[in-house]
Amino acid sequence: MRSDIIPSTPAAEKHEEEEEEGRGTWKHAAFHVATTIATPAAYAPLPFALASLGWPLGVTNLVSGTLATWYSSLLIASLWKWNGKKHITYRELAGSIFGFWGYWSVALFQQVASLGNNIAIQIAAGSSLKAVYKYFREDGSLTLQHFIMFFGAFELVLSQLPDIHSLRWVNALCTFSTIGFAATTIGVTIYDGKKTDRNSISYSLQGSSSHKTFRAFNALGIIAFSFGDAMLPEIQNTMREPARKNMYKGVSAAYSVIILSYWQLASCGYWAFGSEVQPYILSSLSIPEWTIVMANLFAVIQISGCYQIYCRPTYAYFEENMLSSKATGHFPLRKYLVRLIFTSIYMALITLIAAAVPFFGDFVSICGAIGFTPLDFVFPSVAYLKAGRMPKNAKRRLSMQLLNFAIATWFSVVAVLGCIGAVKFIIEDIKTYKFFHDM
Repeated sequence: MRSDIIPSTPAAEKHEEEEEEGRGTWKHAAFHVATTIATPAAYAPLPFALASLGWPLGVTNLVSGTLATWYSSLLIASLWKWNGKKHITYRELAGSIFGFWGYWSVALFQQVASLGNNIAIQIAAGSSLKAVYKYFREDGSLTLQHFIMFFGAFELVLSQLPDIHSLRWVNALCTFSTIGFAATTIGVTIYDGKKTDRNSISYSLQGSSSHKTFRAFNALGIIAFSFGDAMLPEIQNTMREPARKNMYKGVSAAYSVIILSYWQLASCGYWAFGSEVQPYILSSLSIPEWTIVMANLFAVIQISGCYQIYCRPTYAYFEENMLSSKATGHFPLRKYLVRLIFTSIYMALITLIAAAVPFFGDFVSICGAIGFTPLDFVFPSVAYLKAGRMPKNAKRRLSMQLLNFAIATWFSVVAVLGCIGAVKFIIEDIKTYKFFHDM
């Protein structure tokens, strides 16, 4: 890593002195990647995204988004020790390739992705917990804001675990919950769709021409969010050698689950409810009620692991700059106390925003556009070209250069359009609803 332009931190200095080898297998990588990407908050808005684009454009963008991020994830994995040095975070990898601006750009985008993602999925978790509560207590007085706070308190407890590797069994449970959520939701969606009068279902795009345009922009941001994984180098750092091979296998295994679930849920949800499908698919389901409760419980379990992974860049940055080995050596409990205080502040901030502005679909779109699109689509393609990792064969090299350039260009456009659409609907929702509205 270029020490003349990349900030030196206590953690980085310790890392240079003594490099700790990862212990994870490709299965652990698959658990982490699947937990990070395939969340109910990522699944849930996909039918709505298809409804905003229509069948041809919706399916095309969904399939291209899947293949592009799979490819991009493999590119990031291939850059492991690309210059002979181990880069334990995404921002360090960016700094080693692009220097100062690369380091700080990725640090900024990671924080946007992390904060935006956790606000969105905390709203989703609160909605699912409220749905379970209303099933047992239909006349209950607790609101969405109460459940957002309950979930935030639970995440504060999990935040005391030291690192991503310590979450491996939590994420294994979350991966199985992902499969359970997808299978249950797809099954109930098909069941509801068959019970519905098919003549009443419309697939036409709703609203004026400008409304359709902004909804389409918003949908692009939603699809980008659905494949968001801004943590690949951090996950790869937990892998044992051969880390690159283990990551290839882990990413491919995770995307096998994603393809089987994403595509089915997106198409089944749009088929069942047409243009009236809700941004959070579980809100569109009605019968049988017990299966909807089960899907919501799967959602909460899965989200709890994903939330933790996206907290870690913020926690790591704080610990690198605030906790030195010398300071903690004199008072061993200091780092635990400081971590508790910092994670409490972080959790209080995220919980407050999620409770005050619980517009799930809007946060998903703007987070996908500003946070995930640069990190998961644009940066991998450009970084691979810059690092000089191209094939020696001239035809293969040219094909790869064109493909990487096309991905980087198109998804840069997606980032801008998705941001425009998301901001437009956030402004509309703020005019329509009050702060702390019980959605």
